[in-house]
Amino acid sequence: MPFINVKANVNVTKEKAESIKSALGTAITAIPGKSEGWLMVGVEGDYTLYFKGTDEPAALVEVQIYGNPSGGAMSTLTGKITGILSDNLGIPADRVYVSYMCTENWGWNGSNF
Repeated sequence: MPFINVKANVNVTKEKAESIKSALGTAITAIPGKSEGWLMVGVEGDYTLYFKGTDEPAALVEVQIYGNPSGGAMSTLTGKITGILSDNLGIPADRVYVSYMCTENWGWNGSNF
């Protein structure tokens, strides 16, 4: 039940968004038990975002996960995410923040897991 939300201050075409979505679908397997089959992805380009006082290409990625994966798994996923954004949008890894929210409460289909 993961959700990955990408907010970038660069233009993201539909084709790039599809590419990012597919790559994140593979990357999420860095978290044991997670797969694209349950992954929800949001991609927002042209987001007003400043980092280190500039509007040079940057991104904020929010990852919400049901459960409590290990720090190592999340670190691996962070590396994959920054690589995906670098490859698809030209955003350097040092201009990407990735935040994680882990929860034991996640609703779907009218009830909670």
